[in-house]
Amino acid sequence: MHDHRRLGRELDLFDTDPLMGAGLPYWLPDGAVVRHTLEEYVRELERAAGYRHVYSPVLGKRDLYEISGHWDHYRDDMFPPMELGSEQVVLRPGLCPHHALIYRSRSRSHRDLPLRIAELGGMYRAELSGVLGGLTRVRAITLNDAHVFCTPEQAVEEARAALALIARAYADLGIRASRHRLSLPGGGGKYVADPELWRRATALLREVLDTSGLEYEAAEGEAAFYGPKIDVQITDPAGREATLSTVQIDFHQPERFGLHYIGADGAKHRPVMVHRSVIGSVERAVAHLIEAHGGAFPAWLAPVQLAVLPVARAQEERAHAVVREAVARGLRAEVHGPREGTLGARIRAVRRVPYQAVLGEREADGGLVAVRLRDGRRPGALPVDEVLRRITGRVAARGPELWAAA
Repeated sequence: MHDHRRLGRELDLFDTDPLMGAGLPYWLPDGAVVRHTLEEYVRELERAAGYRHVYSPVLGKRDLYEISGHWDHYRDDMFPPMELGSEQVVLRPGLCPHHALIYRSRSRSHRDLPLRIAELGGMYRAELSGVLGGLTRVRAITLNDAHVFCTPEQAVEEARAALALIARAYADLGIRASRHRLSLPGGGGKYVADPELWRRATALLREVLDTSGLEYEAAEGEAAFYGPKIDVQITDPAGREATLSTVQIDFHQPERFGLHYIGADGAKHRPVMVHRSVIGSVERAVAHLIEAHGGAFPAWLAPVQLAVLPVARAQEERAHAVVREAVARGLRAEVHGPREGTLGARIRAVRRVPYQAVLGEREADGGLVAVRLRDGRRPGALPVDEVLRRITGRVAARGPELWAAA
């Protein structure tokens, strides 16, 4: 059973320091590569799906969260306000109020909809020390968040497309959803009191799930304070379940912020706000990837994709030339030379690297490398150009197969 906290430190991906504080991990170079690659992948996926990316501040005035409802319904999970002169500002608990203001900043027509706004942005939760752990429960979160502002008639299709985007990402990441949950409100004052808005949003999400052909279970008490949501659940190797991705339909915040668009009839209409997160928090996503793959990431996501191992010092110069060529083609490659130990010890040290290229005297003289794959296969000695072409092809494909026929 893999524990991302142990593996993360063993593989030099992330760590913590008491002076930074509990729940505030920092990313080491290899972990930063995984994170950056994952973030760029999500941006690319979103751009292809018609999303426009924005940046918004991690601070907001308390008044903003009073309007959104966070202050009334989510205050216990927020950091205390900071006094700045006559104003109070708060570390944001979510990105949706900021995106509502971005929508509201311009006049919108029905022809502009759906408007898809995405951001990989920071948010903060005042988690108690007892629940913090590794990357799964942290106080500073980078959220892959997006909001689609659309007409009521467009909401089901936009939410359904978001679920398809999530499924595509999971396939590329080599992970799977354990189940889908329709999260509904429970008792108490945690939720906004507007039964009609809840009824409409719940009916639309049931239609999304039914028309997507997904089995799901309803769970009371798991909704966001402003509306129901579809939670895409994952399960770690220890059998613990968590939410990674979500799709929500929200009538509440468009009303609170007075959002509108001009319809074909020339009148003002209220948009629907579809909240959508493909990989949820980057921290939790990386934690799950570490555990699901035992630190042996898919080739396109691996911190090092190719390890070149010269047998003796006489082949080191040629090994560095191979690495330079690999890097020029966009690969992440490193030399692991004889100074690091015997060839056997070096091969064991890079066992999680997808591709290993051994370079002996015969290979160096013939412009070849002896290829070893992480899964134990040995395609043999091949020309350097062919090896790099095949590796770049598999990395670009983002598939699970490490090697394809010529």
